[in-house]
Amino acid sequence: MNIIKSLEWRYACKKFDENKKVSNSQIETIKNSFNLTATSFGLQPVKLLIITNKKTKESLLEHAYYQQQITTCSHLLALCIDTNIGAKTIDEKFDLEKEIRNTSEEIIQKFREQLKGIFNNKSKQEIELSAIQQTYIILGNLMTVCAIEKIDSCPMEGFNTENFDKELNLSAKNLKSVLLLPIGFRAENDFMSKLKKIRKPVEDSVINID
Repeated sequence: MNIIKSLEWRYACKKFDENKKVSNSQIETIKNSFNLTATSFGLQPVKLLIITNKKTKESLLEHAYYQQQITTCSHLLALCIDTNIGAKTIDEKFDLEKEIRNTSEEIIQKFREQLKGIFNNKSKQEIELSAIQQTYIILGNLMTVCAIEKIDSCPMEGFNTENFDKELNLSAKNLKSVLLLPIGFRAENDFMSKLKKIRKPVEDSVINID
């Protein structure tokens, strides 16, 4: 299946088959795809939660306005921002670069200090907003990977993030939930799977500038 056929196959799954589970090898693909997604300055300010426990998913259902994808999915993915991004994060990034690429401190020191200066001049709200915006880049990448793997998904903003965070005790991990992506395999009686995809013609949405 080529990439366009995969994207045509994809839709926002409204009902998953609870008896079908995403394989461990597919989950590993999703984990690595998440980890390889581009982030600003390579700081990776987003964490991925993978929730499989049925009771945990059921406890979250009311906080997602009783959307059944939360409990019928094979795995519930939650994209969360790190609320503690700062000098320590920057140092960890450059120390890892030194370890992996054998780069000398002399080469990276200037950029290390520049980046710390940039973040020192930003408010906590600005830093968090930047991280939130990056979750959407990651979400899009994960949805594409799922489509290629023939895994159904449903991107979700519609949930009470504060209640999710309390239920999962995310503040103890310095995390805030931003987006959800239930994944699994479509139920045969999900009426949405039979509907034609509605999109404008490509020439109406793409502008070529010579």
